[in-house]
Order: sequence, then structure tokens, then C-alpha cells
Amino acid sequence: MTMHNQTSGFDLSMFAPSVRAGVAERLSSVDLCAFNSSEYAVFPGFCDVHVHFREPGFSYKETILSGSMAAARGGYTAVCTMPNLNPVPDSKANLKEQLDIIRNDGLIRVYPYGAITIGQKGQQLADMRAIAQNVIAFSDDGKGVQSADMMRAAMRRAKELKKLIVAHCEDESLLNGGYIHDGEYASANAHRGISSESEWRQLQRDLALVKETGCAYHVCHISTKESVELIRKAKAEGLDVSCETAPHYLIMDDSFLLEDGRFKMNPPLRGKDDREALIAGIQDGTIDMIATDHAPHSMEEKSKGLDGSSFGIVGLETAFPLLYTYLVKENIITLDRLMQLLVYNPRKRFRIPMGTDFSIWDMKQTYIIEPEEQFLSMGKATPFSGWRVWGKCMATVCDGKLVLMDKVRK
Repeated sequence: MTMHNQTSGFDLSMFAPSVRAGVAERLSSVDLCAFNSSEYAVFPGFCDVHVHFREPGFSYKETILSGSMAAARGGYTAVCTMPNLNPVPDSKANLKEQLDIIRNDGLIRVYPYGAITIGQKGQQLADMRAIAQNVIAFSDDGKGVQSADMMRAAMRRAKELKKLIVAHCEDESLLNGGYIHDGEYASANAHRGISSESEWRQLQRDLALVKETGCAYHVCHISTKESVELIRKAKAEGLDVSCETAPHYLIMDDSFLLEDGRFKMNPPLRGKDDREALIAGIQDGTIDMIATDHAPHSMEEKSKGLDGSSFGIVGLETAFPLLYTYLVKENIITLDRLMQLLVYNPRKRFRIPMGTDFSIWDMKQTYIIEPEEQFLSMGKATPFSGWRVWGKCMATVCDGKLVLMDKVRK
């Protein structure tokens, strides 16, 4: 049985007019008989421009298959995978290995990044011309490009190729061995702190280079109030810049920290004033999109406390429920604004087609986040374990195919 007689009951207003008819057709042709249109919400496929699927090279952490499953569970139908892999996608031959896996195992639309520099070592430009046609953009995410001359050369090449430079901004000379934010928690608990300046100082440098080169530029996971203001000013000056932040920076600050590796990520959770500035940034449009920076690790790698654990948490399966529960339901932003941040802005900036991808959500269902019981990702480390959220993804359709179908509550 299909939903031929129920499709019109779904609210499709979140979709652009040009794709509504296609979504309605998909809703009526896919076997979704369990869903009563008066109880479930349909959203366009979410798009995450910053994920780590770890394959090739680190498949003990995550694979293209498991990452795709996690994305579908979270309502995502398009993701962009970062290049900190082995081999690093810095040449045509190295990129091919990843493309082959994506072709075989990708359940959703998976777009790889190409590296800015060979081996992400910051010493020599990658073969950007050779791989440009098959990558979504160029990034050395996980490492900031330390040399201004190298970044300038990369920006000029990216402009020539009509591709975005996507920057992880981190001045390594200012890190001083830190691993959490250089704030009250670090001081009170004898931890080494990462200064806010390590982020915004390199962003300031890059924006000057954007002004010089005319490159299209996107900033990864901004976390500080200074970064928000720098982006706001750059946009006012007419520079071709955009940025993202992540759910954890909007919902948490360093007062939430516990002595547990699942609270360790890079950039770290910052101070309350930083979180307030980020919220203001998503409200006024300074921040263009929300990306998860989904970064799975093994249990062993995340079990060594704040000091010894690897940087990174998972986020694809919890992003929408968290943002809906703690931003939309709290009247911080509207649901329409959340759709701009998760769907339309990232697709427009990265030129990722919308198609007729969508997900169906039970917005009345509330539950506790339990990673070991619920997550399809191989990574289980999240600071939101034990938090109550609203909204459960019941089905995800990508390219006309049913990728995920969950059990309907009785």
C-alpha cells in the first residue's frame, strides 16, 4: 500500500516551489504506508559540508557505509567529506581510491574535498588542477595552513579553478599544548588552554588574503566571538566569504565540560560570551550554515580524558533533534531559519543540487540520547549523551530511493 491519497496532507512548504511536485510524487510512490500525514513532518534533505568518514585509511573509526547510514539516520542526504585520510586526496591517483569507495558504498550523496597542500603538510600545493573536477572544494581541515604565502597561492589557484577554499583556521604558534578552551574551567582544573586568538588571528590573516586575491572563501567551525565579528565585517565590505558553526558551540560552552574525552573537540567549547555571539550570528545571518564536524574515533581513542583523548565528536544523528529542541522550541530561531542553515544555504554556497531528497520526522516523539543503543555511526562519543530531545527521523529518501526506514511508534 502506498500513500497516494495522503500525500497532500503533508506540509511541503519547506521545499522550494520548483521541487514540491517532485517531492509529492516521491511521497506517493515510495512505500510509506505507516505514516499518517497529520502526525509526521517532511523536511528537505539536510546538507552537511563538514564530516569525517575516515575512509580510506582509518576504517576502524568510520567507513563511507557507516557514515552514510548515520547521515541518513539524521535526515542528511548530502555530505562533504574532509581530506584527512590515508592517502590524502591531493592527487588524481589518491582521490580515485576514495571515489571508488563512495561509488560502491555511499548510500547518500557524498562529495569529497581535495587537499590544499600535499599530505596536508602545508609545504607544497596539491595537484589542484588535476582533481578540481571531482572535488567539492579544497581544504586542509584538521590543520591550518600556517604560511600566508602558501595560502595566497592556494587562493589564487582556487579562484582560477572556480572553487572554494575551505579553511580550518588555527595558528599553531599560539596553541601552547592546549586541548580545551583557555577559560574558567581550564584555570580551575589545571588544564592547558587553547586561546581564542589561535582561531581568529589566522582568520584575520585569511580575510586580508581574500581581499587581495578575490578568492571565494569559507571558514570551518567558527567558535569565538571575535571570529563572528570578523566575518560580519568582511561581509559588510562585500568579500566573498561564508562560514559555519556546529551544534555543540551553539548549545554548550565550557561550563558544561566534564573530565571525559567526549567533551574534547577542536575548536574546543568556548566561553558563554562566545556562545552568545554565535547565536546572534545565526540569528542575523552572519553565520551561513550549521555543520556537524562529525568526527568519529574508536572507544579507546576517546577514553583518555580531556588531556589524552583524540579531538572530535560525532554529530550527524543528533544535530537536528538538538537544534530543534534547544533552539527552535526555545524560540531562539524559527524552524524556517533552521532549514536555511541546514538545507538551503549550504547547498547554494557549495552548489549542491537539492533534487527531491527528503526525510520524514515524528516531531512528537521525545527520547534520551543513548549512543550505544541508537547510533549507526561507528563513533559513539558525544557530549550530549543523556540529553532529552524531540524529533525522530523515521525515513530518509535520497535520489528517489528509501535509504532509511525506522519503526513507527504504536
